[in-house]
Amino acid sequence: MTAICAGLVLCGVIALIAMPKSIAKATEATRPAMTVTVVSPAKQTWPVVVNANGNIEAWQESVIGAEIGGYALAEVQAQIGDVVKRGQVLAQFSSDTLKIELAQQQAALAEAESAWNEATDNAGRIRKLDSNGALSSQQIQQSVLQEQAAAARLQAAKARLAAQQLRIKQSQVSAPDDGVISARSATVGAVVQPGQELFRLIRQSRLEWRAEVSAIDAARIKNGQQVSLTLPNGQSVNGKVRKAAPTVDARTRNLLVYVDLQNTSLDTAKPGMFAKGALQTGQGDVLTLPGNSIVMRDGFAHVFVLGAASKVKMQRVTLGRQDSQSVAVSGISKDARIIASGAGFLADGDVVKVVAAK
Repeated sequence: MTAICAGLVLCGVIALIAMPKSIAKATEATRPAMTVTVVSPAKQTWPVVVNANGNIEAWQESVIGAEIGGYALAEVQAQIGDVVKRGQVLAQFSSDTLKIELAQQQAALAEAESAWNEATDNAGRIRKLDSNGALSSQQIQQSVLQEQAAAARLQAAKARLAAQQLRIKQSQVSAPDDGVISARSATVGAVVQPGQELFRLIRQSRLEWRAEVSAIDAARIKNGQQVSLTLPNGQSVNGKVRKAAPTVDARTRNLLVYVDLQNTSLDTAKPGMFAKGALQTGQGDVLTLPGNSIVMRDGFAHVFVLGAASKVKMQRVTLGRQDSQSVAVSGISKDARIIASGAGFLADGDVVKVVAAK
């Protein structure tokens, strides 16, 4: 009787041990396969690009300074952000003293002209008397020298008057070109010195992107290449390579590339902004996949490749450029069958049911 009881207990233990395995097999057999769609990589011709970062700067920023000194600013007619035209008056110096000096030079010129006329008349009379032999050679020579000295004083008076007229003109600070005022240090009442900065002007309101390209890609950069920039607010603007620096920066090992921004106003982009961009250096064939087929796992991009017996294998890929619908990928075969919809819910080795995409 004891032996029979022991045997029953042993059979019960064995049944309990074997039960989980049988349940697991039954569960695996009855678990439904996930329904997915499959795509193949598409071969497309896309621009070959060089990605770069850089700052947006003014194409040229003119420093507008005082050409005369020792006079107070009477008016400041331009502010930061003003759009100005070439020759437009930006500031005006007090010109009362200059006008008085101009009147003095005009009087000096009139005096010199009178003296020159007198010397010329005297010299003319002496030349007539000389024909009769009534005057000595010394008298004749003296009249000629007086006429020449009067002519020289007249020219000097004209030069001083022209210089004073120029100073009157320089009492107005004018814009050297069309553009936008980017800085102003001029204040009414300030007495400035020659060359002192009063304004800064972004010439013609033109902007450029100064891209830093790695030395590896430097040889691929050519003048005229198209560029696409992404601004900090996500807005895209276009540009064109104007020129590349002749040398690579020895500290950063990067090449500075100057890109003219096309149809871009200061309302859209501003000097000092940081921007990312892509320089189109040619055309090339790439394999592309729809974005929903890419799965990020452990910080890397993966796809699920459909294999035998409807099992999937997770494969790591390298991503390239992308547009609104497709992503360029490398690391897969052009004949591979890639899981599209449902890829985000799969694990390596899962069995799937493939249906046609709607």
